[in-house]
Amino acid sequence: HVQLVESGGGSVQAGGSLRLSCAASVVTWRMCMGWFRQAPGKEREGVAAIFTGDGSTYYGDSVKGRFAISRDIARNTVHLGMNSLKVEDAAMYYCAAGLLLMRPLDPSEYQCWGQGTQVTVS
Repeated sequence: HVQLVESGGGSVQAGGSLRLSCAASVVTWRMCMGWFRQAPGKEREGVAAIFTGDGSTYYGDSVKGRFAISRDIARNTVHLGMNSLKVEDAAMYYCAAGLLLMRPLDPSEYQCWGQGTQVTVS
């Protein structure tokens, strides 16, 4: 079981930027790490995902061109850079890790989850 700790959330004005980080207790070659978000009353949404082995990335349609996911293998950390933030980006953001994923943006594919970090956009 991988332990995940998110950081970097906060409050920002629309149009601003934030960078989220997710530190994992262990990273393996076949692991996929993803960022998901959930606003009150809404379903959990896949934001971005990255395979730690080859670095291939996936993005939800609503964040393409604004968000960027990256990995720092040496530090077992995945980052999510968020630019041009909109009010509708406000949510609790969760980091997740999984193996043998077929659908990297599907939350049901992931086995391990962090506690989340809040992002507020006003």
